[in-house]
Amino acid sequence: MTRRILLLGGVTEALAIARTLGPEHVYSLAGIGRVPQDLQCQVRVGGYGGAEGLANYLREAGITLLIDATHPYAAQISRNAAAAAQAVGIPCWALRRPAWQAQPGDDWREVADWAELVEALKPFKRPLFTLGREPLQHLEEIPPGQFWTLRALEACQGNEQCEVIAARGPFHIDDERRLFERRQIDVLVSKNSGSVATEPKLDVAHELGLPVLILKRPALPLTDQTFTELNALLECLS
Repeated sequence: MTRRILLLGGVTEALAIARTLGPEHVYSLAGIGRVPQDLQCQVRVGGYGGAEGLANYLREAGITLLIDATHPYAAQISRNAAAAAQAVGIPCWALRRPAWQAQPGDDWREVADWAELVEALKPFKRPLFTLGREPLQHLEEIPPGQFWTLRALEACQGNEQCEVIAARGPFHIDDERRLFERRQIDVLVSKNSGSVATEPKLDVAHELGLPVLILKRPALPLTDQTFTELNALLECLS
C-alpha cells in the first residue's frame, strides 16, 4: 500500500520534514504564521473539528501515517491526533523537542498555570513575556507599577501598561541583550519550548542573573513512535 502522510506542523522542524515530502502527502498548519510557498507536498491550513473531525479527514483523504510535529504546548491538538489515528487504525508518530534544562547559576521558577504566574510576578516591575498571545487576554489585570513587554509573532494592540513587539525567531544574543537593556527587563516569562531559535533569551537572563518564570509543559499522549531528534524521524521515513 502506498504511504500517504498527514504532517501536523507547529515547530520549525516540521517544515524540514515537509520539504522531504512529495505531492501525495499533506502538510497541515493551524493558520498562524506564514504558509511556505516552496513545498512539493500539499498544504492545508485550518482546523479539523476535534478528534472526530480529524478522524473523518484521515479516512476521506486515505492517510496511512499521521505525524504530530506540533508545538510542545499544543496539547489538545496532540491528544486529538493520537485519538484520531487510533480510531482510524493508522500509526501516529510524534516529534517531541527535549525541554530546556537549567544550568548552574540559573534561577528558574516553574509555574503550572496563569494564576501561579500572576502570583510569581508580584515582586517584579518589567517582565518580558514570550508566551505567545495568551497575556493579551489579561491586559486589564496588569497591577499598578508593572509594565509588560510582550513578544508575539504578529503585531497586536497593547495598552498604556503593555507594549507588544512583533518578532519572529531565530533571535540572536546581541539583539536579546539590547532588548533586555532597552526595556529594563527584570524577569523573563517563557514556555519551555526547547527551541534553539529562541534560546538566546535564556542566555541573556543567565548573564544578567535574572529569574525566569517557566510555564510547565503539559502532559502529551503516547504515540506509536516518539522521536526527540529530527534526523531520527527522517531516517525512519526514508
